[in-house]
Amino acid sequence: MPMLTALPLALEMVAGSKLVGAVVLAAGRHPRRSSVAYLAGVTVGVLGPLTLWYAAFRVVRHTAVHGIGVGGSRKLIDWIVLALLAVLMVITFRRRRRNRPSGWLRRLQDPRPSYAFGLGLVLAVAVPSDELVMASVAGSMAGHGRPWWHLLPFTALTVLLLALPLLTLLLSGGRAERLLPAFRSWTDRHSWLISETVIGIFAAFVVADLASGSFSRP
Repeated sequence: MPMLTALPLALEMVAGSKLVGAVVLAAGRHPRRSSVAYLAGVTVGVLGPLTLWYAAFRVVRHTAVHGIGVGGSRKLIDWIVLALLAVLMVITFRRRRRNRPSGWLRRLQDPRPSYAFGLGLVLAVAVPSDELVMASVAGSMAGHGRPWWHLLPFTALTVLLLALPLLTLLLSGGRAERLLPAFRSWTDRHSWLISETVIGIFAAFVVADLASGSFSRP
């Protein structure tokens, strides 16, 4: 499975609390240093678990190869990834009307860079649905024998999407004061639908891969 097929799941990674945090930081005091620290925390929080999931699925793949062969091990991991995506779709749907956390938002108006970094790290690591996304991406890459660096475009796109509020501030100047609240409001209402769509697209790629593997058997 090409690494490009996993990129849409970056939209699911940024939906919700992480994007809200990025917007509030960009609209607060010292937005540049706070946002950069926040993005650095997210980078570590995404790349670390991705690497661990990748290593775990590599172990599963190498172990399964001895019992069911290369094709069987790839199919096994595809089924695992498909199950993770199904759970993720259910979680996303159930949380579609949940209010966003607000207790930490007040501290983001004038945070220290260390706090912004820690928040980005925690929001990337501690959200169960994000762990399912990262496990799905890493499982697909490891299951199809892709090298570790194929995880980097997914990480980079996740960080780039979260950098959009800061980029909006840098490019729009004073207009960002009007654009960012509207952007936050729109994502609060529609992020779950976007997430369901991209999860469905990635699941379709996994199903297609399973089907092609079945049809290619003699």
